[in-house]
Amino acid sequence: MDYAKIAKEIYTLVGERENLVSAAHCATRLRLVIADNEKCDAKAIEDVDGVKGVFFASGQLQVILGTGTVNKVYDEFLAVSGLTAATKDEVKAAAAAKQNIFKRTIKAIGDVFVPILPAIVATGLMMGLVEALAKAIPTFAASDWFAVLDMIANTAFAYLPVLVAVSAARVFGGNIFLGAVIGLLMIHSNLINAWAVSSYEGEIPVWHLIGDIVTIRQVGYQGHVIPVVIAVFLMSKVEAWLHKHVPEVIDLFVTPLVTVLITSFTTLIIIGPVFATVENYVLGAAENLIALPFGIGAFIMGAIYPLTVVCGLHHMYNVIELGMLSNVGLNTWMPVASAANFAQCAACLAVALKCKKAKTKTIAIPSAISASLGITEPAIFGVNLRMMKPLIAGMAGGAIGAAVGAVMGVGATANGVTGIPGFLITTNCTLQYALVLLISFVVSFAVCWAIWHEEEEDGKPALKTGGSKASDVKAADIKTDEKTVGRSENLPELKCEAKTVYSPMEGIVIARNEIDDETFAAGVLGDGVGIVPFVNEVRAPFDGTISSIFDTKHAVGLASADGMELLIHVGINTVELEGEHFEAYVEEGDAVKAGDLLIRFEDDKIKAAGYDITTAVLLCNSDEYDELHIEKTGAVKQLEKLITVK
Repeated sequence: MDYAKIAKEIYTLVGERENLVSAAHCATRLRLVIADNEKCDAKAIEDVDGVKGVFFASGQLQVILGTGTVNKVYDEFLAVSGLTAATKDEVKAAAAAKQNIFKRTIKAIGDVFVPILPAIVATGLMMGLVEALAKAIPTFAASDWFAVLDMIANTAFAYLPVLVAVSAARVFGGNIFLGAVIGLLMIHSNLINAWAVSSYEGEIPVWHLIGDIVTIRQVGYQGHVIPVVIAVFLMSKVEAWLHKHVPEVIDLFVTPLVTVLITSFTTLIIIGPVFATVENYVLGAAENLIALPFGIGAFIMGAIYPLTVVCGLHHMYNVIELGMLSNVGLNTWMPVASAANFAQCAACLAVALKCKKAKTKTIAIPSAISASLGITEPAIFGVNLRMMKPLIAGMAGGAIGAAVGAVMGVGATANGVTGIPGFLITTNCTLQYALVLLISFVVSFAVCWAIWHEEEEDGKPALKTGGSKASDVKAADIKTDEKTVGRSENLPELKCEAKTVYSPMEGIVIARNEIDDETFAAGVLGDGVGIVPFVNEVRAPFDGTISSIFDTKHAVGLASADGMELLIHVGINTVELEGEHFEAYVEEGDAVKAGDLLIRFEDDKIKAAGYDITTAVLLCNSDEYDELHIEKTGAVKQLEKLITVK
């Protein structure tokens, strides 16, 4: 294969250097970020010799080349294009930069608020517990213990602008310590505490900088988050501009000084007053929506909440919830989110219990558990959205549950926690909150059970597992603590048969078209199977040679002496982990025997990161054979006969 020729043709068809932003590759695909999709001839790229498929995804042009080929074409592509090698994170960042301003804004909001949630959750939980103890034990409310614990519990909310400012500076590329200064300025002790304004005696003092034309009202911004984010965004842009234009010899003191002065005056004169007013209107609208008679507003939000998760808009709710907590001390938005999330859990669980496909069960059960704890992305994206009817069932349950929560006045002392953990932050409404979850669950589960029916993919019957379940198959007795390459003494001695692939791991075999990756499922990279693993290691499936092992350690290519070319790819999109949680025990060119250890991976951590660990075992040159037989379906042990070809 002429790798240079392939690279040159792809380079020409994507629009050459002026249309290229960055380039990277994974185990099988060349991943390009291009400036203008209209200038790229994707159809012609598909016809290039060696290219097995082309598609756009996540702002990237992905050119499928296959294991052992993609890395060689990538090297040639860098040479002909003049680009430097980019990491996967750099490519993802470049792709994100191409998104419209609305999507970038939503992503930025999420990036700012998600990292500070642990602090909010921790202090919110403590606040709820301290208040509960004070009401249950009157003498405790008058004790020094209460005073100290109450102070600790209120810290994150009292200095919320500082937390937001530091996180925003990190997201926008500014100096986090300058960001902290801006956050502290907005709650400075020389300003009247915003929470005390209503009880302030006399007229609010004002600084007159230029007569009555330019003034600063001496009130702080406790409880506000939008003005802080806008202020730090401005600060980061000013700082970046100054770094580029101020001579290096004076940059160290001129840039921080001018940055703080410009940002401070702009914030106190314009940003603070304007956006604090905007935020008050937003909070008022949200509170009024939840307070509509008969829970109508909550009903609507409970229904559309999962759609906002799909669109990535749900991070905006952090602003609303934090504002509620800071202003009135009660988060009434939480039961809406909790009802919606728990309903998606119920719909996903209904799919898990009703379906027959092992692949679907292995995804749906852990996804439902995750959703019950408030993390719904696996359930929504992995199950409900793909099948649509479960998503609709979840929307129905979420709508009714949210309405019930609004009518009963359920609220919380923190945000960032929903589902079962939400019991820890509800305020004097444990039974009501339990009723919200119960109603959401029952309605969603019943609707999903009634309207969803398992459909056969591509007109082919689902693989039969002989009634085996994951719990019925005992994991192989593997020495998971061994750190050297070699066979486990508990694996059987194997005399390899020609043109035979033995199972590289123990687990459940699923059909290729059930793998949750369009490239693998379509057979673009060759025919084979998927395996949902029970063990955390990959063993050589025949005697042969390592043709490729990727830097990210999640995939390995092997060639047998009789000409089989095999790809073993652990997980779906696990290239994004950049090798984290993977360890490779072989190098390219190594000779291996069936049963030799190739890769180990931390399956629990990979799943916790939101990735499907289904492993693709694909014969890349399957089109060279007249027949390919899947010898094993359902439960399989390591080194059992898996695939044969003729």
